[in-house]
Amino acid sequence: MKVQSFKRFAVSAVMTTGLSAAMFVAVPRSYADDHEKCQRRVEHAEAKLDQAIRKHGERSGEAQERRRDLNAERERCWSEYHGWWDAHERRWHEDRDWDRDRDRDHDRDDHH
Repeated sequence: MKVQSFKRFAVSAVMTTGLSAAMFVAVPRSYADDHEKCQRRVEHAEAKLDQAIRKHGERSGEAQERRRDLNAERERCWSEYHGWWDAHERRWHEDRDWDRDRDRDHDRDDHH
């Protein structure tokens, strides 16, 4: 009886260790995948904003709508990861400062 109990304990320990290891490997990958999805959503929203600005103008209604969409995606990333992706700079920001990013875009457009 003791041998069977030991075998069950050993099998249980091996299974627990294996599942724990799998969890440590899977969680970081999932987190990275989610970060990538957030990054792609922001890049897509920024591209749509850039297109609306080129087609309709910086202060057009279409550009304002796309700017709201972009800010919503940035807010979503911020809520999930406490960071947001800037496709123009190709980097993550750790401060909730995308309004300053918009001001930079206005300054850039005014000088061209």
